[in-house]
Amino acid sequence: MNDVAVIRTGTANLASVLAGLKRAKCKAVLVDEPGAVASADYVVLPGVGAFAAIMDQLNSRGLVDAIRQRVNEARPTLAICLGLQVLGSSSEESPGTEGIGVFDVRASRFGEAVRVPQLGWNLVRPAPDCRLLTGGYGYFANSYRLTEIPQGWAGAMADYGGAFG
Repeated sequence: MNDVAVIRTGTANLASVLAGLKRAKCKAVLVDEPGAVASADYVVLPGVGAFAAIMDQLNSRGLVDAIRQRVNEARPTLAICLGLQVLGSSSEESPGTEGIGVFDVRASRFGEAVRVPQLGWNLVRPAPDCRLLTGGYGYFANSYRLTEIPQGWAGAMADYGGAFG
């Protein structure tokens, strides 16, 4: 398998992502330049932290256009947690901060019926038409979510006071 480019966002869970890729027998390369994102065969956009902070990092490094272009071209890109949220238009977490805008979905905070942040293991189920993923448990530490899988995307959902991806 070719190298997997992991975008250095300045706010991410890089150790967990790198360990997961190693376990999957993938060779990971950390990148933080637009050309590396554009030319990579496979890219991971990880994310932990605040919506505005990751967007500041991506904008300051000139990565937004490179990420948007590769996703719009349907090139293999795995967006994890906040990495997926920033592909949308915005987040309740950071009013006035625009996301990358690949799809018109806004990240929202979990409702008052559940403890926030969600901390712990949760069952992740692929969408019925998703052949890329299998179900299983994932560990979550999040307060914000997307409530739908964008049209035409392969994805999985979990449930915490309602479905989220």
